[in-house]
Amino acid sequence: MKNIAVIGAGTMGNGIAHTFAQFGYNVNLIDISEENLSKGIATITKNLDRMVAKEKISEDEKKKTLENISVFTSIEEGVEAIDLVVEAATENKKIKLNIFRQLDEICPKDAILASNTSSISITKIASVTNRPEKVIGMHFMNPVPIMKLVEIIRGYNTSNEVTETIMELSKNLKKVPTEVNDYPGFVANRILMPMINEAIETLYNNVAGVQEIDTVMKLGMAHPMGPLQLADFIGLDVCLSILEVMYDGFKNPKYAPCPLLVNMVQAGKTGVKSGEGFYDYSESKKAEKVSAQFV
Repeated sequence: MKNIAVIGAGTMGNGIAHTFAQFGYNVNLIDISEENLSKGIATITKNLDRMVAKEKISEDEKKKTLENISVFTSIEEGVEAIDLVVEAATENKKIKLNIFRQLDEICPKDAILASNTSSISITKIASVTNRPEKVIGMHFMNPVPIMKLVEIIRGYNTSNEVTETIMELSKNLKKVPTEVNDYPGFVANRILMPMINEAIETLYNNVAGVQEIDTVMKLGMAHPMGPLQLADFIGLDVCLSILEVMYDGFKNPKYAPCPLLVNMVQAGKTGVKSGEGFYDYSESKKAEKVSAQFV
């Protein structure tokens, strides 16, 4: 297994492409938007520059990593001769199912089809293909080049051979693969999202403010990042989508999204990517911080 296609050049997609390319795999990064592809490559380059500055890799390794990545706006061309596809599109069931229907038709028959979904059923995704035994979940954590965990999710029909192949592949990327079964939210988000949702409920009920809630969790529970700040980095729209998938799957009120989260997403306040969530990430706010350093 040497040729990898990654669908989607966003935060997760470019991180996955970066990681495979850094470990010598040939990567086709695919996105319908040339602008997204340009931004994705720029992000990979910036992250590699950071690694060079920290002496984690050499300039030559950075160059080879970038040379290992090719970009495509045509999904047909991008998956023509690949061994594995990792889909990293937006966390939307309809979009993912459509992508997998298409991949099943145009990918080589022996190719493995993986999804980076953080909550959507692998069994459901596999059901729209003619190769359900070759469909599996590879849930990477953000930021992908740094975080060690990969949740490996077996669908109902995923074969032992495919599971073992993907487990070994993940180890080749210096990751720690952890096999989990196919239930809404898997393990990571089944535990994380109710905590984030409860933090939002705590804010919504005016128990404490944003910084106070995050401070309690960072200093009191030894979390490296507070749940509200973490939600901003994940994307509030993504958090909402995952909670909706779990609520729909379990029919349990504890997974019902907080009204504040719903309203913020409807208002376009989705966190870091929109410039505002529970915290302000706008350029003006950045300028204030820089100015404050010189006062």
